[in-house]
Amino acid sequence: MKVTVFCEMSGGMEAEAVKKAYPEGMDRCLQGIFGPGTRLISQHEGEDGSALTEEILNDTDVLVWWGHVLHHAVSDEVVERAADRVRRGMGLIVLHSGHMSKIFTRLLGTTCTLKWREDGEKERLWMVAPGHPICAGLPEQFVIPHEEMYGEYFDIPTPDELIFLGWFPGGELFRAGCVFRRGHGRIFYFNAGHESFPNYRQEEVRKVLTNAAGYVCPAQPLAPPFGCPSPAALEKL
Repeated sequence: MKVTVFCEMSGGMEAEAVKKAYPEGMDRCLQGIFGPGTRLISQHEGEDGSALTEEILNDTDVLVWWGHVLHHAVSDEVVERAADRVRRGMGLIVLHSGHMSKIFTRLLGTTCTLKWREDGEKERLWMVAPGHPICAGLPEQFVIPHEEMYGEYFDIPTPDELIFLGWFPGGELFRAGCVFRRGHGRIFYFNAGHESFPNYRQEEVRKVLTNAAGYVCPAQPLAPPFGCPSPAALEKL
């Protein structure tokens, strides 16, 4: 399985809270979840995502996307070639603030807006799809000690599969883990991962992500680009 992590590393990543949570950089921590050979592309201020080349996408089975404030900077050309790969079968995992990324809104066709509150509340994640491959080896529920609150209404299409519901002490519920199918590809959205909290170090979160990579990874070579061919008849007419 060939995994590419695309992770925004904007100026906010220099904050002391972020450095404390991820001394090596959150991008490096994410890369480490998926094991040796995982490719990392870090997006910085002034970059348009063009480092995510066609050659890299053609060598990627699963693309992991974390973004925050530089969504607008990613060029439409990069977004469209990544979206095309997903439609043809490449897996996509979108994390935390990536709900507002161009790639996610492009593929889902909605605003993907939600309610939020940055109070560092705990989040209790409930498994609502027992037996699903993404839930393998996980308890019925687990707690993330500190997370940015995301709440409904989450403006997404009805998920093809709802995997986790998140509950926050402020009273909010959230569709925290969702699978969508677009063309031949699978997309998994997971809300965990505010940069100020070391949630990508938590064992259960890492297990969710490695399970999800296995689930969205294409089982066969990617389909050819979509088109409207006019094939010859297989039977005598």
